[in-house]
Amino acid sequence: MSTDTDHAAPSFAETALVLGGKSADEARRTGAIDTADDQVERLFAPEYQTVNSPAHRAVWGRGVPTGLFQSERSAPSAELQSAMDAAIGVVERHRDAGTLRNAEGKIASEVLSDLGPTGYWGLLVPRDYGGAGAPFSVFAPFITRMATVDPTVAGLASVHGCIGAVDPVTGFGSAEQRSRFLPGLASGERLSAFALTEPCAGSDLTALRTTARREGDHFVVNGEKLFITNVVPGRTIGLVCLIDSKPAVLIVELPAAENENFQLRKYGLWALKHTYNQGIIFRDFRVPAENLLEAPRGDGLTIAYHGLNLGRVSLCANAAGTMRQMLSSMIPWANFRATYGEPIAKRELVRRRLAQLAGLIVGCDALVAWCAGLIDRGYRGEMECIVAKIFGSEAQKRAAIELSMKTHGGRSFLHGHAFGDNVHEYLAPCIYEGEGEMLAMGFFKSLVKDHGKRYFEPVGKALAAAGIKKPNPLNPSHAWALRGVVWPYAKWWLGRKFSLRARVDLPPMPGALRDHAEFACRGLQDMALEISGTMSKFQLALADRQCRMVELSQRCQDLIVILCTALYGARQEDEVVRAAADVLCTELTDKVACRRPSNRAYRALSELGARIAVEGFPGAPPAGADSILMPYQREVAER
Repeated sequence: MSTDTDHAAPSFAETALVLGGKSADEARRTGAIDTADDQVERLFAPEYQTVNSPAHRAVWGRGVPTGLFQSERSAPSAELQSAMDAAIGVVERHRDAGTLRNAEGKIASEVLSDLGPTGYWGLLVPRDYGGAGAPFSVFAPFITRMATVDPTVAGLASVHGCIGAVDPVTGFGSAEQRSRFLPGLASGERLSAFALTEPCAGSDLTALRTTARREGDHFVVNGEKLFITNVVPGRTIGLVCLIDSKPAVLIVELPAAENENFQLRKYGLWALKHTYNQGIIFRDFRVPAENLLEAPRGDGLTIAYHGLNLGRVSLCANAAGTMRQMLSSMIPWANFRATYGEPIAKRELVRRRLAQLAGLIVGCDALVAWCAGLIDRGYRGEMECIVAKIFGSEAQKRAAIELSMKTHGGRSFLHGHAFGDNVHEYLAPCIYEGEGEMLAMGFFKSLVKDHGKRYFEPVGKALAAAGIKKPNPLNPSHAWALRGVVWPYAKWWLGRKFSLRARVDLPPMPGALRDHAEFACRGLQDMALEISGTMSKFQLALADRQCRMVELSQRCQDLIVILCTALYGARQEDEVVRAAADVLCTELTDKVACRRPSNRAYRALSELGARIAVEGFPGAPPAGADSILMPYQREVAER
């Protein structure tokens, strides 16, 4: 494994933590994450790394590269379309026959097996190894489509192809390893999972304790993993562990049954109830040494980080399908339920909920199309995929609690109702692939890293050399110590402060959506001085200002969502979709600008909601049987 970072200079994060009075251990752990991030960056061509990504350039560059925020339609080939249609058909057939789940309420093994011949499990596997080699911009929207039929089946495709063994082997496996593992993963003969989380290692990936010790031609694994989705005996997993105290990834083929070296830890889990999510206990479990993946530059954390972006976009895609299910359930109930002689579909509050849910769906669709396109073009997409993950998971949570539950009322908690039966499924994605606020800080870190290294790290090193922990510019000795490192920042600040904003270059757009896009571009450009000012104000203590980092991060994310959704909505032919994009952008614009909704905004919500109540929404499935449970007997009430 590569050791080219063993004697690297302290990172920006390490320097800040040490100077800020943090422990050496915390600085070391944070530095390890920073190093892994740098190693992942080097896997991408310079023009596709984070500093050249759309989100980074929108804040720090001279003008917003609006062309990079536009998604392009990606039509699947006839072969791919046929495979995807067949997979949908399998799931619909089992759903309609009542055979989708087994006696434990999990997706039945027959469903998983029947999906194999359709090519479902091999969509992201290269064609040379028996897969379909689907572009991610085709795969991700398909996850949305599958989620409208069954979100769990859609999620399993993401677990298998994005964060399971498929991506690590495809991206980091040798030719021999790809030939050995990928055909079985493509056919579905071996489904996969990814074993990263441990009792002490969740957000802090440096707290890994599972070890693998080399003994001859094998590694001997000891340790425990938790919250592993899609793990049962016989799976192929990507196992993150420590080898010689360094993170590594082993491809592990679990035996067909538990034994003294391999056991599953079973626990009650409210979320993910339709698939197997269990822990794994390894006791002197032997894995062939040839199953070790080698990162060309980096270690196991590099490999682990690589596939997470695909999983984050897939999560947003799944949310778009799941929320379509919610909407299709709300519409018939809103038209059926009457209060004071009128269906609640005619009430402004209910119409607002329908319209807001449509806006959240379009926002997810826009982010999925945008991020998937960037990944296909070769971008790392770290910041962009974080935006998609956070927005998608928070949108689904809001849709479930604030929009769906409140519309259905007490019937939401009846057995058989989608909300009551799946509420934990709706909420849990806020934790998957990184908890939202932790990821928001990760977004912020990626956003400020280059600026910090360029302008603030030299200041930090000068302060450290002078033994100054709390700099005071009015102190002559402090000013003298900083004399050679302050000017580059002052020059940047003056140039940014007194220069005019660059002209916004947008395609032809409807007036309202253009206004939203222009607002987002102005806001993103203005963020640079505010973020840099925050870095300057708190300096080495910024690491402790988590709430401030999250707030700044969320504001940037909201502006990005506005810009992407406005551009996406502008090229849609469906008037309902365009109106939904306007609804979401208006809401987020008011939020960022700290202003109250206008009468025009309320009117737009009501008009869109009324239309959806009659016409439905594109891509939403037919209303399910849970839409109207225990209906009122109106004729009895009238007596």
